[in-house]
Amino acid sequence: MNIMMNRIKWVVGASALTLASGAGAAGTGVQAEPDWTLPIHDNQVFGQVLFDRMEYQRDGDNELALWDAQAWIGKDRNRLWVETEGETDLSSDSGDIENFDVQYSYRFDRFWDIQTGLGAQTTFGPSPNKERYSAIVGLQGLAPYWFEVDTNLRVTDDGDVSYDLEAEYDWLLTQRLILQGRGETLVAFSDVEEWGVGSGINNVGLGLRLRYHFSREFAPYVGVSYTRFLGNTEDLREREGEDVESSSFVAGVRWWF
Repeated sequence: MNIMMNRIKWVVGASALTLASGAGAAGTGVQAEPDWTLPIHDNQVFGQVLFDRMEYQRDGDNELALWDAQAWIGKDRNRLWVETEGETDLSSDSGDIENFDVQYSYRFDRFWDIQTGLGAQTTFGPSPNKERYSAIVGLQGLAPYWFEVDTNLRVTDDGDVSYDLEAEYDWLLTQRLILQGRGETLVAFSDVEEWGVGSGINNVGLGLRLRYHFSREFAPYVGVSYTRFLGNTEDLREREGEDVESSSFVAGVRWWF
C-alpha cells in the first residue's frame, strides 16, 4: 500500500510540475510570473522579395520582356505587400504596361490572407501615356490540393469594376526539378475601350514552366505560354489590328531573397 501511495504522490507531483512549467512558458495561468514570455511570438518582423517571373517570351516575330515580382514585410498576421508586374514589347514601339499594388494583408487562417489597398496601372510609349488608380480587395493563399491562388476585386477611380484570378500548381519531379502550371483570367463588368478592356471574360492565359533549382533562392526555367482573348475584348483587339491569340516560348529566372 505504501509503495502504491508513493507512486500516486510521485505521479501527481510530476503532473503538477509539468502544468506549472507549461503555464510558466506560456506566461499565463495562476503560477505564471509577470515577466514570463508568451508562447506565440508575433513581435518579430520578417520580409521577403520574390521575383516570381523575369522572362523573355517569343511568338513568331513578336517578342516580350515580362516581369512579376512581389515583396512583403511584417509579422505573422499583419504584413505590408508591394506587387508589380508588367511587360515591354521588344518587337514594336507599342510601349510598356505596368501594374503596381500596395496592400495591407491580414492572415485570418493558416493558409489564407485577406488584402486591401491601392493599385496603379500605367502605360508608356509613343502614344500619350495613360494611368488609372484602383481600390483593391483581395484574397491570397493555398487552396485545397496545393493550388496557390491570388485573386483581386478592383474598382478604378472612374468606377470601373474588374476581377482577376491567378492560380499556380507545382509538380515536384525531383527535389530540384519542378514543373509549374499556371492559369489566369480577368473579368470586367463594363467596357473600357481606352484600356482595351471589354465587359465579360477578357482572356484566358495558360502556361507550363519547367525550372531547376540550383539553390532554394535561384531557379532558371523554360516553358510555353498560351493566351486567348475573348468576347468584347476580342472584338476590340481585332478592331485595332492586334492579335487575339498567341502561343509563346518562354525562358526566364525565378529568384528570391
